[in-house]
Amino acid sequence: MFALRPVGYVIGLFVVALGLAMLVPLAVDAVGGHDEWKTFAIAALVTVVSGLGLITACGAGRREGLSIQQTFILTVLAWIVLPLFGALPFLIGDQQMSVTDSFFEAMSGITTTGATVMSGLDFKPPGILIWRGLMQWIGGLGIVVVAIAILPELRVGGMQLFRSEAFDTFGKILPQAAQIAKQLSYIYVGLTAAALLVYAACGMDSVDAFVHAMTSIATGGLANYDASFGAFDNPAIHYFGALFMLTSALPYVRLIQLAHGAPKVLWRDPQVRMFFTLIGLFVLLFALWRWDATGDAEYALRTSLFNTVSIMTGTGYATEDYGLWGPFAMMMFFVIGMIGGCAGSTSCSVKVFRYQVLAAVVKAQIKLIQNPSSVPRARYDGRPISEDILSSVMAFFLLFLVTLGLLTLTLSVIGLDLLTALSGAAATLGNIGPGLGPEIGPSGNYADLPTSAKWVLTLAMFLGRLELLSVFVLFMPRFWQR
Repeated sequence: MFALRPVGYVIGLFVVALGLAMLVPLAVDAVGGHDEWKTFAIAALVTVVSGLGLITACGAGRREGLSIQQTFILTVLAWIVLPLFGALPFLIGDQQMSVTDSFFEAMSGITTTGATVMSGLDFKPPGILIWRGLMQWIGGLGIVVVAIAILPELRVGGMQLFRSEAFDTFGKILPQAAQIAKQLSYIYVGLTAAALLVYAACGMDSVDAFVHAMTSIATGGLANYDASFGAFDNPAIHYFGALFMLTSALPYVRLIQLAHGAPKVLWRDPQVRMFFTLIGLFVLLFALWRWDATGDAEYALRTSLFNTVSIMTGTGYATEDYGLWGPFAMMMFFVIGMIGGCAGSTSCSVKVFRYQVLAAVVKAQIKLIQNPSSVPRARYDGRPISEDILSSVMAFFLLFLVTLGLLTLTLSVIGLDLLTALSGAAATLGNIGPGLGPEIGPSGNYADLPTSAKWVLTLAMFLGRLELLSVFVLFMPRFWQR
């Protein structure tokens, strides 16, 4: 059995960092005269002390490197432990949410899903709203680091396709992740600051600008109002919101290269070109359709752009209840949500590059049928795709579909109708946020679902954020062998 001290040590550092982050909403509520600051004080104390205890207990692992097995365990445990402590402000104090609802909300935050069980957001103290946004912001940065530094090394879901594109992969995984996190954080913080300033300039107050800047860049989608972005009657906010969501759904490696004066690499990336092509097609389709229905071209374009970008990037904001647009729109949004953004971004779902790999495989197979004596090779960006990448992508697709089916079946057995069960499973497994229908659609939330259904959906958020294979590999007996 391999040592788990290095894993425990790093988890302890994460927990301490999360506890220190609680000081931000604590300060805001204390300055604003809200008693909820006491909740954050207790939660921060418990979290920091627990993290320090874990660091002390596992201190011997500080100088040890992380093996592949330990890295898998670290990745999985981080997204279990952090929501446990992130749930404390919801569980104690004035909110007095149940254990189920608290953990659901925290998991939704850390995984940047954006599904919520909270209502009456318009009247919540600012600290609790900031905490929801801060969790998503932290989770967004964390998943970018995992997607760029860890998943390619672990050969999860075809992410090894981008292994050589980002940074040098020499040395241990942990130092590499720390190096990447430092470089990514500059871009991530810079985008957040830009979003905050733009939102404030467009008329948001300081709390709204801060929270929505964090959740836009994290493509998380937890808003400060029950009406989401529909609470802001300002077209400029909607257009800039779409811009920031689009930006954060691009590969962060390309954004770093762009910041270093290499603008051409962004458009040369095949998944970026495909991503913008799909966004453009979907927005044009919806805009023409909505223009015919409303007679207002600008309104049709704005609502089509914002809501399409929000769903495809996995953010989950809404300017209105698009479920009222009709069955065609509902089906289209379901399809769009299953596409997702680019690999190496904060966006969620299947990701564009996997569909490109799948299309390349189909194209190669068609050529083989046409000419059985040929040896066609599936290619991505002009390069042959290796067998391990093909098998990883195919395994991901199969596992995603099987998991989606099992989740939908389980929710149906619990008692949810087919639309709620299917869209809820897809929205949480794809980390999109809102589902379809009157109950969990953009005008509703997950509060009234049965307790058992909430735990199933919490599991779906966890599995989807870690690309499925990272979790299921732990159940293989061979994994635990040296």
